[in-house]
Amino acid sequence: MWQSAIKLVLATHEVTRTFPLEERFVLTQQMQRSALSISSNIAEGYGRGSDADLRRFLYIARGSLFELETQALIASELGYLDITLLREPIDKVFAQLAALIRRLS
Repeated sequence: MWQSAIKLVLATHEVTRTFPLEERFVLTQQMQRSALSISSNIAEGYGRGSDADLRRFLYIARGSLFELETQALIASELGYLDITLLREPIDKVFAQLAALIRRLS
């Protein structure tokens, strides 16, 4: 799951490179931060050493994933992004997060 989240970070950076310059410090930066937050929270959760902490950080990662998905949809509506470029990696990370959260609950 962490590896899939890292791939999502890389995919997000790749697609945001083509965004207009005026979005550099707004939508581009926010999407990159949201993507980075997903993998970072997964790692921190595993590093905490307890199932309760892991579950809490997985929920935070899931929230960041929802943020990224929303931002990608906005970018798509603005004509900056073909949403299909991020749909598969977003869906993959979501499925993996959901499965582990269910297992820990």
